[in-house]
Amino acid sequence: MGNYKSRPSQTCTDEWKKKVGESYAVIVEKLEDDLLLKDKEIVDLRLAFSSDEAFQKVNLSYRTEKGLSLLHLCCVCGGNKTHIRTLMLKGLRPSRLSRNGFTALHLAAYKDNAELLTALLHGGSDVQQVGYGALTALHVATLAGHHEAADILLQHGAYVNVQDAVFFTPLHIASYNSHEQVAKLLLKFGADVNASGEVGDQPLHLAAAKGFLSIIKLLMGEGSKANVNAQDNEDHVPLHFCARFGHHEVVRFLLQGDFDVQPHSVNIYGDTPLHLACYNGKFEAAKEIIQLSGTDSLSKENIFSETALHSACTYGKDLEMIKFLLSENAMSINNQGRDGHTALHSACFHGHIRLVQFLLDSGADMNLVACDSSRSSGEKDEQTCLMWAYEKGHDAIVTLLKHYKRPDDSPCNEYSQPGGDGSYVSVPSPLGKIKSMTKEKAEVLLLRASLPSHFHLQLSELEFKEIIGSGSFGKVYRGKCRNKVVAIKRYRANTYCSKSDVDMFCREVSILCRLNHPCIIQFVGACLDDPSQFAIVTQYVSGGSLFSLLHEQKRLIDLQSKLIIAIDVAKGMEYLHNLTQPIIHRDLNSSIVFIHLYLKTFCSAVRRWFHFC
Repeated sequence: MGNYKSRPSQTCTDEWKKKVGESYAVIVEKLEDDLLLKDKEIVDLRLAFSSDEAFQKVNLSYRTEKGLSLLHLCCVCGGNKTHIRTLMLKGLRPSRLSRNGFTALHLAAYKDNAELLTALLHGGSDVQQVGYGALTALHVATLAGHHEAADILLQHGAYVNVQDAVFFTPLHIASYNSHEQVAKLLLKFGADVNASGEVGDQPLHLAAAKGFLSIIKLLMGEGSKANVNAQDNEDHVPLHFCARFGHHEVVRFLLQGDFDVQPHSVNIYGDTPLHLACYNGKFEAAKEIIQLSGTDSLSKENIFSETALHSACTYGKDLEMIKFLLSENAMSINNQGRDGHTALHSACFHGHIRLVQFLLDSGADMNLVACDSSRSSGEKDEQTCLMWAYEKGHDAIVTLLKHYKRPDDSPCNEYSQPGGDGSYVSVPSPLGKIKSMTKEKAEVLLLRASLPSHFHLQLSELEFKEIIGSGSFGKVYRGKCRNKVVAIKRYRANTYCSKSDVDMFCREVSILCRLNHPCIIQFVGACLDDPSQFAIVTQYVSGGSLFSLLHEQKRLIDLQSKLIIAIDVAKGMEYLHNLTQPIIHRDLNSSIVFIHLYLKTFCSAVRRWFHFC
């Protein structure tokens, strides 16, 4: 059973889908970049393509700064099938990739140029050749939604079920982007409607998550028959996705049709589709599920001891949905999960004061207790909803609970006892208050005692220069410390009020201080004297992040440099994984790989560091 307080806001599948979406956006960006030429290049090409005589004089080995050959340029800037045929007869290889990783066939498919596509294929271009991201020309045509280009490629033998780097087939891409006509074409050529991607996601999962009803009807039509109960690696079925994102028309279609949908199926977290609709405030989707499939899901608990009512109170922003769930009379407003927490606990924990007032007025019992598995057995009975609100710093809710009196309650004072005539409100014990107030200070004191003295810094030792980054924690500055240029991560002055921020700061310092590897950014020290002055100081890396170089500065990186970067990152990860207490990063991406430039030119001797953050 999971601890409710540690329930993640997103699943691994969510994170993966986000990364996939970003990767396809990068692919489109790279394709568009190949189509952009400098003014001088455009003038030269127009001159070369202006007459047969001029074209015969072109240098066959010519390539642009982006690595585009003359075959690429025919597809980009006014070439025709005669130019293509001539260049290929002269021995120009169609398999050559641009620096962005695409062949001329990829670019012709992206531009939907049927004439050039046909000429390239007749001239011997490999219709199965992969480029950046393991994409074939068919993937590219599908990504752009080009029916004619896809048709030509398929007629010339393109493999309809070919998978790219994330194991997406062209049908996955068509379903993800709602390219209905291309999807019909792919199915006509035998596309596997139940092909699985990297995390078990099938085209129907993707269309359901996006709410593309026409694509869903196509995938489930006669002759296609997508598996409506197919599970991904986290056991999500398509109904989970359309419920989560509130696509109630898709929910209705799946549940009303003769598809044998299992409406109460659960994922690995124990969530039914109704749970996900409630967690995300999708009232119409929740209503459709209950009205079309009954109330069985209302009583199901996930691994975090939450029913649909608990889930709706965790979301807490839709009173009408909560009123509807209660009106079904499937369970009491005071229903306790396996760990004892009620819907009122969930509302208090997340600070939904209007909902707390509504639940209290509707008969919620504030004295029911939950068990916190992270605490010792002697403390388990102390977990009232008031304590949950108190722990999260929701003072207004604490005040409401301490002074709440029902309309039919008789007058009482603060010391009324259970069983008496007055209402009774249990409040945290003085010891509990002391523990809550001192826990963060104890963590900081423990960190101060354990941190080697040479890592202790005073804020007065730091000289702040320009801001180089920011986030919810505060800002990152380039600065100086003890005559060295450093990066200073300065926490906001008010973050000491947040338990999670203090925990994060202490945890980050305790991890960084024990790391020592040439591929890990070096820890310089930390300011620990007062939470309002918290700061972490690390080595400053002048070249910036790999993300900035690739996507903001649009720098071109040669193959040897890519290999060096990959090896250095791998060394850093190997070091982290092989520590006595291994560190699993879980979020390795280009924004946290930093490049230090020792020489003026990027492709000269360079050194890379991986930054754990």
